[in-house]
Amino acid sequence: MDAELVRSWVEGWAVSRGAALPVEEPWGFTIDVGLAGQVTRHVLPDADAPLIRKLTGTATAPGTWLKFFLPPESVASCVAPGWRFDIDGFLMSARLRTAEAVAPRGYRVRTWARGGTTRVLVLTEDGAFAARGQIAVPAPGRPAVVDQVETSPAHRRRGLGSLVMRTLVNAAVEAGSSAAVLGATIEGRALYESLGWRTDGPLTGLIREALPDMPG
Repeated sequence: MDAELVRSWVEGWAVSRGAALPVEEPWGFTIDVGLAGQVTRHVLPDADAPLIRKLTGTATAPGTWLKFFLPPESVASCVAPGWRFDIDGFLMSARLRTAEAVAPRGYRVRTWARGGTTRVLVLTEDGAFAARGQIAVPAPGRPAVVDQVETSPAHRRRGLGSLVMRTLVNAAVEAGSSAAVLGATIEGRALYESLGWRTDGPLTGLIREALPDMPG
């Protein structure tokens, strides 16, 4: 995986989530996230089977996450007990250009920015949640990172995902970004490809779970 692409994703993701600054490691990056379910995240740009075997065998704290750019089946036999795979994902990127973003009839859009992150919220006319997303620009001129794009099941197939993405991209361009990166689910990938995003490779996660209590 391209090292600069991964660095851009790591930088922007940390800003988007309000996490600690990424710390460089010999094998990649560590980010302190500070959530019960995700205490620390390690990102491995050039992972291989021996590295996965080593880290899953030594990183034993529950809430530790590993993210790397290999298909899960290529390392499944190397993963130590106590870890589970996250849902399949993809790292994607795009050059940014502005586009008209108009809410369909029956919906309205709110946007706000704080701490380098712009958030978009799509509501129904009576104020119910319909869709959301956010985009982080870690520094002027740096690639933006799209994050947490979601459409309520009751409001899908109405163009709201595209509306959110266009609104986010417009905000990033205004903030000085000309490129962006995101981590996509299988479902989200189709939306992003329809908007001109490129799939750069698999994005696989491993999550360290709490071990069950041993009977006394």
